Amino acid sequence: MLPLRFSRHCNLSLSLSLSMYRFKKNDCFVLRFLQGYKVRMGGTFVALVGLLFVWSLAVESEAQYMKYKDPKQPVTVRIKDLMARMTVEEKIGQMAQIDRTVATADIMKNYSIGSLLSGGGSTPLPQATAEDWTNMVNDFQKGSLSSRLGIPMIYGIDAVHGHNNVINATIFPHNIGLGATRDPGLVKRIGAATALEVRATGISYVFAPCIAVCRDPRWGRCYESYSEDHKVVQEMTEIIPGLQGDTPDNSPKGVPFVGGKNKVAACAKHYVGDGGTTKGINENNTVIDRAGLFNIHMPAYNDSIIKGVSTVMISYSSWNGIKMHAHRDLIMGYLKGTLKFKGFVISDWEGLDRITSPPHSNYTYSVLAGIQAGIDMVMLPFNHTEFIDDLTHLVKKKIIPVDRIDDAVERILLVKFSMGLFENPMADLSLVKELGSKAHRELAREAVRKSLVLLKNGKSTDGPMLPLPKKAPKILVAGTHADNLGYQCGGWTITWQGVSGNNHTTGTTILGAIKSTADPSTEIVFRETPDTDFIKSNNFAYAVVVVGEHPYAETAGDSLNLTMADPGPIVINNVCVILKCVVVIISGRPIVIEPYLSSIDALVAAWLPGTEGRGVTDVLFGDHEFTGKLPRTWFRTVDQLPMNVGDSHYDPLFPFGFGLRTRSIGGVARSVSGGVDGRPFILLIAAVSIFYHFIFH
Repeated sequence: MLPLRFSRHCNLSLSLSLSMYRFKKNDCFVLRFLQGYKVRMGGTFVALVGLLFVWSLAVESEAQYMKYKDPKQPVTVRIKDLMARMTVEEKIGQMAQIDRTVATADIMKNYSIGSLLSGGGSTPLPQATAEDWTNMVNDFQKGSLSSRLGIPMIYGIDAVHGHNNVINATIFPHNIGLGATRDPGLVKRIGAATALEVRATGISYVFAPCIAVCRDPRWGRCYESYSEDHKVVQEMTEIIPGLQGDTPDNSPKGVPFVGGKNKVAACAKHYVGDGGTTKGINENNTVIDRAGLFNIHMPAYNDSIIKGVSTVMISYSSWNGIKMHAHRDLIMGYLKGTLKFKGFVISDWEGLDRITSPPHSNYTYSVLAGIQAGIDMVMLPFNHTEFIDDLTHLVKKKIIPVDRIDDAVERILLVKFSMGLFENPMADLSLVKELGSKAHRELAREAVRKSLVLLKNGKSTDGPMLPLPKKAPKILVAGTHADNLGYQCGGWTITWQGVSGNNHTTGTTILGAIKSTADPSTEIVFRETPDTDFIKSNNFAYAVVVVGEHPYAETAGDSLNLTMADPGPIVINNVCVILKCVVVIISGRPIVIEPYLSSIDALVAAWLPGTEGRGVTDVLFGDHEFTGKLPRTWFRTVDQLPMNVGDSHYDPLFPFGFGLRTRSIGGVARSVSGGVDGRPFILLIAAVSIFYHFIFH
C-alpha cells in the first residue's frame, strides 16, 4: 500500500503495480500506470484518478519541454540550455567535419558529428541531379536528428564560382574575372543566385568567398583572388550579403546572420596572408611585417565580419614562420577578440595535420595546437575517431580547458540557430528549378562580358579591329580553348582540378557562341591548330584565336614560368602573322604574352569565364561595350615578380586598372582608343601607368 496525501482532510492509499518515468529536471518520479487501487475516502474515485492523470501529463510535459527546441526563446537561452545537456563527447563531436565518403547515418548519430562536406568532386552519384544531392543530405541529416539531443548537422561545399561541383549548375567567372568588373552589386547578385542553386541541392553552407589578396601570380590560387589591391577585394565582399542576406540594421558586429531558407552560411577564407607567400608557393610562408599584413591582407576580413559572415577558414600558410593553424595571437586574439568575430572558425582540409612537418607526424600535438589557437571546427575530413579520441583525452586530462571546448561549440550552435537549422533541418525539392536557371545563366553572361579586359585593339598603323563584323564571307576560329567548356571554366569545376571537354556539364563554348552570334551567311571554320598552308589556302576575313592555360587548382597551379599551354604560341604565330586576328586569353592570371604582342591585332583577357561563352561574343561583336579593368598587373617577364601597383620597380606591360573601352555608336560598339597620335600602342600603356601612379598613389 502506498499512501498519497493530498490534504489534511484526505488520505489516499493505493495498491500499485507501476512503471516509473524519470526525468532530469527535478529528478522526480511520475506514477504512470495505476492498477489495483483502493480509495479510503468518501465520494467517487473517478475524479481523483482523472486529477492524477492530468497531473501526470503536466509533469511529463514539463519534463519533455526543452528550451533549445523552442524558437520563441532567445538564441542565447537556447544555446545555454543545449550546452547544459551536452556531454563532453557530444560537444567534441560537434567540432568534427567529415567528408560524405566516410559518413553514415549511424556515424552521424553515434558521434554527434557537427558537419559534413563534399570535397572537390565528391558527389553522391556520377551525374548526380539536384534530387540526388538533396536525398543524400537528408539521409545524413536523419542520422543527426536521431541522436540523443537531435542536433542537426550543417553540410558544406566549395561553391566558389557558382555551385561548381554540380552538373548543370551555372558556372560564373572565377574571382579574378569578377574583380575585373569592379561591380560589387553584380557580385552580390551572383552570391544570391549561387545561394539558390546550392539550396536547390539541399546544402546550406559554402566555403566561399576567398578574400585572399594575391600578390604574386605564380600562386596556383591566384584566380580565386579578386585582385592584388585590397580595396578591390574589400568591395567584392558584397558577395557575402548576396549569399547570406543583408544583416539587420541593429545587428551587433561579428554576429553571424543567414536570412532564411533561400540563403546559405558563407565562409571568408583563408585567414590570413595566403596570397602573400614567397614566390607564390602555395601553403608557404608569408614574410611581411605586422603593418603590411594588417594593411594588405586583413582589411577584407573586417569588412566580411561587419557584413555578418558566419564562418572564417584558416590558411595553410605561415606568417613569418608560424603556421596560421596554430597562430593563437591572430585567431583568438585578433579575429575573435579585436574584430569581435562571433561565428565559428574552421580549419582547412587536413589543416591540423599540416601543422607538423611531415603532416600528421604528431597528431596529438597538432590537435592541441590548433584547438588552443582558436579553431572551432576541424575539417578532418576522414578519421573522425582519432580526432575525437585525442581531443577527448586532452580535455579529460585538463590539458585543454573545457572553456575552450565550450567556446567552440557555442559558436557552432550560434551559426546553426541563426540559419534556422533547428526549425528546418530537412531540405526539400522546392528550389530544384533554380539550378542552372535561365535567369542565372543570363546573370553569368552579364558577368562574363563585364569581366573581359581589352588590352589591345589594332596595330599602331591600323584602325581598331574590334568590334568584329558579324557578317563576313568566312572566318577562322582556332585554338585549344575555343571549343572546350572545361578549359573555359578552369579548376574547381565538377572536380577539384577541373576537366577537359564538353561532356561534363552544360554551357556554351566560345566557338558555340560565335556560331550563334555571327550572321547566318557567315561561314565559320574551326581548326584547333591550323598550319600555315591551310590558312593561306582559305580566304578568311579574320581569325579568332582562343588559347591559354589548362585547368588547375591549388599547388598544382603553382608556376615559376607562367607560360601559356602548348600549342598556343604556335597557333598565334601561324594565324596572326597571316591574318588579322583577335586573341582571347583563357587563364587564371596574367601569363607571358609580350613575345607575341606585335603580331596580334586585338588582345582580350577573358580570365576563366565559366559556362556562358556568349558573354565573350557580346563584346567581341559589339553588342555590348568593353568595360573591364585589370584587377592585377600584367608583367612583361616573370623576372619582375612579385610586382604590384605602387612598387618602386613597377614597369608593367599593362598596369593595374588598365582596360581599353569601346562605346556604342548607333547601336554598334566602337573603340575609344587603340593608340595615341599614331604612336606605338605601348606608349599609351606607359602613359596610363604613369597617370595611375600619380593620381592614385
